[in-house]
Amino acid sequence: MAVRPLRIVMDGVTGRLGQNQHLARSLMAIRKDGGLALANGDRLMPEPVLVGRNSEKLAALAEAHDGLEWSTDLAACLADPQVEIYFDAAVTAGRVERAKRAIAAGKHVYLEKPIAGTLAEALDLARTAEEAGVKNGVVQDKLFLPGLSKLGLLGRSGFFGEILSARLDFGWWVFDGELRPAQRSSWNYKRAEGGGLILDMFPHWRYIVDHLVGRVQAVTCRHATRTPQRRDERGTPYQVDVEDEAFATFELDGGAFVQLSSSWATRVKRDDLFQLQIDGTAGSAVAGLHDCWIQPLAATPKAVWDVDTPPRTNFDAEWQTMPPLAEHKNSYRAGWELFLRHVAEGAPFPSPLIEGAKGVQLAEACYLSDAERRWVDLPDLSLARAGRDQISATRARG
Repeated sequence: MAVRPLRIVMDGVTGRLGQNQHLARSLMAIRKDGGLALANGDRLMPEPVLVGRNSEKLAALAEAHDGLEWSTDLAACLADPQVEIYFDAAVTAGRVERAKRAIAAGKHVYLEKPIAGTLAEALDLARTAEEAGVKNGVVQDKLFLPGLSKLGLLGRSGFFGEILSARLDFGWWVFDGELRPAQRSSWNYKRAEGGGLILDMFPHWRYIVDHLVGRVQAVTCRHATRTPQRRDERGTPYQVDVEDEAFATFELDGGAFVQLSSSWATRVKRDDLFQLQIDGTAGSAVAGLHDCWIQPLAATPKAVWDVDTPPRTNFDAEWQTMPPLAEHKNSYRAGWELFLRHVAEGAPFPSPLIEGAKGVQLAEACYLSDAERRWVDLPDLSLARAGRDQISATRARG
């Protein structure tokens, strides 16, 4: 057995997401386990190189992880012939330019979503990577969560029969910084830094619905800014110029509808911060991030509508809890392992950058739908067809 080192430039991992999920619980966890087993019996050992602008944060993070390499010079890191992968978890603004620099240097690229601020940029980036012949991918971590993995298992087993509809509820109350510090970063509420609930979260909803319910073919959406002023991490007031609440309906191939509510201005009274219910002719299922409940047709009780008598039925108790999966890994680590195998041995990878472009396509369609108060179709995306027939609704954010 041989150990194969693989150097990875990690840009923007001093933030919470990059530091906790991508570095500590993914690549460092793989290292702690002795590397990633490859098909030929070798072990692939990731070697992160931390990159960013704040040298103090980088040095502290590197020291906390056994003295990793770090640098504030991205160009020098990309010029290193031993670096094979460029990963970007920095703010959305500038992601396309950073990724293109890495592609030009011959590096494989793995990016957080959204991969770009506009569909035109996303398609151009995906096309650039394909033409350069580098491996490329976008993070789709939610599919590997236990609750959604169980939904995927139900779908593959035929549990739902014909899917009729679905409902996705997401969100919680995000403090504005006055009474309590905000629990989301201020860039989420600034357009210039790639903020906005739709651009941030709807790329997730796109791949979740596409994979677990059906392909999205059209959308109608309304959004609003419910908290117009917030305080940033230093306590300085700033004006919010993006939406913090959005409601949408997706129409899927085959005619099923998905209702979505997403808000950072709501209080939670459900089983999880995220919840997806799928209803089918043969059964229904409700999943949060970790748990999943089912109600097959044969076990569906007869509901009785009675306006004169208070309800005595415990509806929650009429659902069955799915057992734990045989094995579960951190959802970000699961994606990393797939991408590392894709780079090292050409194994299949389910989410190349064109899949990331689909998320941006949905976000643009939502903005256009709100601006023009209408349904917007989402044509199939492919690099071969990318051009004038693809939706580009950048102007709708103006």
